[in-house]
Amino acid sequence: QVQLVESGGGLVMAGGSLRLSCAASGRTFSSYRMGWFRQTPGKEREFVAAIYWSGGSTYYADSVKGRFTISRDNAKNTVHLQMNSLKPEDTAVYYCAARSGGGLYYNPAGYNYWGQGTQVTVSS
Repeated sequence: QVQLVESGGGLVMAGGSLRLSCAASGRTFSSYRMGWFRQTPGKEREFVAAIYWSGGSTYYADSVKGRFTISRDNAKNTVHLQMNSLKPEDTAVYYCAARSGGGLYYNPAGYNYWGQGTQVTVSS
C-alpha cells in the first residue's frame, strides 16, 4: 500500500516556474515506477512525465519535453516535477501516481495509487 500527497501547486505567470513534490508512504517506494499526470475539466487525464525505480529512465510528454524535469529521491520517498517556462496551457490539476507492475508508462490505467492532486494555474 502506498499513499501519495502532492504539494507545490499554485498560481504563476507565464514563463515562470513551479516545483511539485509528491511524498509517498510505505517502505517499498523504490520498487514503484512513478508518474505525473494532469487533468483539466471535461478532459481525460493526460500523461506528463514518468520515472523508473532508480531514476535512470525518464519519460516526458512532447508538450513538456525540455521544460519539465522529473526526479526522485528514494531515501526520502519523494518524487518531484520541476516545471519551467510555464504556459497557460499547462494549467491543470496535477496528480502523482505510482505503479508496481509493467505496461505502458503513459497509460493512467496502469497506475495503482494516486494522490489527491494539486492545482497549477498559469496566467497569461
